[in-house]
Amino acid sequence: MMRSFCIFGAFFIISANFNIHAQDSKSEVVSGFSSRSVVMDIDARVLGEEKEVVWNETHRKIAIPGSPVGIKLVGSNVVVMVQFTPFFRRQGNVLVAQGQIWVTEPGKGVSYYTSIQTIPFVFGESIYFFPLGKTNQFNSSIEIILTVNKNTKSDAAPKTEHD
Repeated sequence: MMRSFCIFGAFFIISANFNIHAQDSKSEVVSGFSSRSVVMDIDARVLGEEKEVVWNETHRKIAIPGSPVGIKLVGSNVVVMVQFTPFFRRQGNVLVAQGQIWVTEPGKGVSYYTSIQTIPFVFGESIYFFPLGKTNQFNSSIEIILTVNKNTKSDAAPKTEHD
């Protein structure tokens, strides 16, 4: 049983496919909402047995409060889909994290897990999210680090081919 989990880490690392998307792209941000938009810096990584980073990918996305930014990680026997939605409230800002995980285990078939969490945040602080849990039965783990900042004009400007 433990051997199959060791294989999980190796296959995930080799076949990791990272796809991140915002459901509302920069070009679709309505000018009236751009002053309320946020910049989400997202760093997804896989940590090995010794907690060393064995795979890493970083992206920057713009989102309007209430619109989700999605992350999809695909390995040979695991699929992780997470959506992060920022909300501004008088009581404090929150980030809603919705996760779905499919894991194929030899001899057991496919297992499905889902979660939803409301995470308070302060602009500029790192938020750590562990889709498989901080401790899990696998030898490797997935860690997503988000930083949410207020958007500035330079962040909202469309990128050109020369940027």
